Amino acid sequence: MKATWNGAVIAQSDDTVLVEGNHYFPEASLDRAHVSFSNHKTSCPWKGQASYYSLVVDGKLNQDAVWYYADPKPEAASIRGRVAFWKGVEVEA
Repeated sequence: MKATWNGAVIAQSDDTVLVEGNHYFPEASLDRAHVSFSNHKTSCPWKGQASYYSLVVDGKLNQDAVWYYADPKPEAASIRGRVAFWKGVEVEA
């Protein structure tokens, strides 16, 4: 699987976990050159608290386009150490 945005490959891996229609990539597969800090957080009743990263590619910002669960609830243990994408990031095989 490959995640791209604004012409850049953000993450690529053969090891993704599919949860609720989202591919969760290993955090190590994330290209940190395009990742920017975000202090945005949300909560999911069964996964726990999500934290976010923003993306920067060629000077363009995609705010809070990457999310992860640093300490997921036991039911979501399979996504620990993984990231997922939205906000126009294309994920395809």
